[in-house]
Amino acid sequence: MSTGGIVLVHAHPDDESITTGGTIAQYRRRGVPVTVVTCTLGEEGEVIGEEWAQLTADRADQLGGYRVLELTRALDALDAGPPRFLGGAGHWRDSGMAGTPSAEHPRAFVRSGAEAVEALTEVLLELRPRVVIGYDPRGGYGHPDHIRAHEVTTGAVEAAAGRGWDVPKFYWTVTDADLLRVHTDTLARRTAEGLPGALPKGWRLPSVGELACVPSHTVTTVVEVSDVLAAKRAALRAHATQVTVAPSGREFALSNGVAQPVLPEEHYVLVRGRRGPSGADGREHDLFAGLV
Repeated sequence: MSTGGIVLVHAHPDDESITTGGTIAQYRRRGVPVTVVTCTLGEEGEVIGEEWAQLTADRADQLGGYRVLELTRALDALDAGPPRFLGGAGHWRDSGMAGTPSAEHPRAFVRSGAEAVEALTEVLLELRPRVVIGYDPRGGYGHPDHIRAHEVTTGAVEAAAGRGWDVPKFYWTVTDADLLRVHTDTLARRTAEGLPGALPKGWRLPSVGELACVPSHTVTTVVEVSDVLAAKRAALRAHATQVTVAPSGREFALSNGVAQPVLPEEHYVLVRGRRGPSGADGREHDLFAGLV
């Protein structure tokens, strides 16, 4: 059965909202079927605040189960349906950072091998999406599970093409460095001048190069999401163990307290398929551009 829709592959609960939440909400508003495939439960995540702090992997080790609830709430806010986990919920475990004991766990996603590629290939053959979204080779910011998700998604798109479904368009989710700089500079100015929307207490501005981004000229596709930012903010707030949204709604922060802007655009690099018609900026403005 063909959905003709979008499949997004993300490593942990909250990744879908941070980098692609606006895109999900925008295309769902247009009636496009959207499936978010999440590779792990995010068991190794750090927790913001005290209420759920004892759920972490080094204590009760119940964080992954709670993050299923957060993901369910976030996807509901984006109108994206229930969670779908690669291989089934809990099949692969959050690997944590490279060199940590969690990366050696028998179920660690970094150890998923060909089984994970096959599992995602089956999803693609089932849904026959016209668009697939994954990560770039660095996994955005270098987390081992993000890099593994890139490998698995790339492998599954190639395998599906050999088994009857050649995905028309395959994208990497990225962030435009120039737009990111504009918004972080604006936050720095508001904070320095004591204007409304200044940096919340306990947060800090990102240092140069700290936030994952790519050179502007490499971005092929931009999705305007300013009119669905309320849904994206609601999805971010649903991941309360991992994300805090500033009172202004303009920024969010993870447990490290580094402010990240909630951008009015989400950015992509087309890596498989033909680029569709472009705007005056030379970029596509629709993931389905050029598809009949």
